[in-house]
Amino acid sequence: MAEVTAGMTMEGPNHPKRNGDGPVASRGRVVLADDDLLLREGVASLLVRSGFEVVGQVGDGSSLVALVREMRPDLVIVDIRMPPTHSSEGLDAARVIRGELPEIGILVLSAYVETDHAMELLGSGRRVGYLLKSRVTDVQEFLETLDRITKGGSVVDPALVNELVAARRRDDPLAVLSVREREVLHLMAEGRSNAGIARQLWVTEGTVEKHVQHILTKLDLPETSDDHRRVLAVITFLEGR
Repeated sequence: MAEVTAGMTMEGPNHPKRNGDGPVASRGRVVLADDDLLLREGVASLLVRSGFEVVGQVGDGSSLVALVREMRPDLVIVDIRMPPTHSSEGLDAARVIRGELPEIGILVLSAYVETDHAMELLGSGRRVGYLLKSRVTDVQEFLETLDRITKGGSVVDPALVNELVAARRRDDPLAVLSVREREVLHLMAEGRSNAGIARQLWVTEGTVEKHVQHILTKLDLPETSDDHRRVLAVITFLEGR
């Protein structure tokens, strides 16, 4: 059974006080999604004491999408792994929300670095963030992060940045090539023959042939009796740009 809590408000030492002219404006309306009930309640309590209005809480991805459609908050704070499979339900829900309601800010607050899914979400535009729970050590900085996202900014945990850079390096098939071999491959992609490449680089045609063989070997392209390997090498180059 889906777990949904809506409309949480409370007074606290940092919560905006009401006066004769009515309530002080909220820092933003927030929906929380995390299957860890105690953590979720703790974050909700912190937000309310700090001037945010927590308009709903859920413990699974499908309930999150439904609640956001109903409440239209300023910000959604979502974990990645939630029921039923504890894989990427939170990110899946975040993508749906971003597609339907791009004006809503989204902060992924997770214990895990999920580079493949995170790239798609982080590349979707403004009002988005990704933080690791274990690295949130300053409450004020955390609250300021929420403010930046609701105002149109983006925030990415440095640990995620490092992982994304490392993943890019691991996945780059051209990383095995030398600078000169990349130059030769670039000229191959322009349709130049070995002779044309040699004239462009001011080297002998034999030197170019050696570079081409090194490129094909390093890119692990199978030997054939035609020029198909050169075509595959060029495709690899174009895909890696």
